[in-house]
Amino acid sequence: MIHCKRVYEPASSEDGYRVLVDRLWPRGMKKTDLQYDEWNKNLAPSTELRKAFHADLIDFTAFREAYLQELAGHAPEGRQLVAKGNVTLLYATKHTTQNHAEVLAEWLRSLP
Repeated sequence: MIHCKRVYEPASSEDGYRVLVDRLWPRGMKKTDLQYDEWNKNLAPSTELRKAFHADLIDFTAFREAYLQELAGHAPEGRQLVAKGNVTLLYATKHTTQNHAEVLAEWLRSLP
């Protein structure tokens, strides 16, 4: 099972394997305060794509499509993550429905 959760929410025993999927460390979060098993920057959107989306140069639909294209080259890494079983993708953005972690979760669930 793949779940998404903001890094600012408390950890839970139901989270399973916790993976930070942001390219940048979350603002205001001390490294000692975040409970996570892995920081996977490779599965985060590229810097260029992230900046374009946050600057409103592209909408979420365009961001999603471009991000899925980036992820296509990371299928082996994605399968390794899915193999861990219960996985929670940690992200920092305030928007809880239109963010890269939700796109990543959708992509991971679709992997054969």
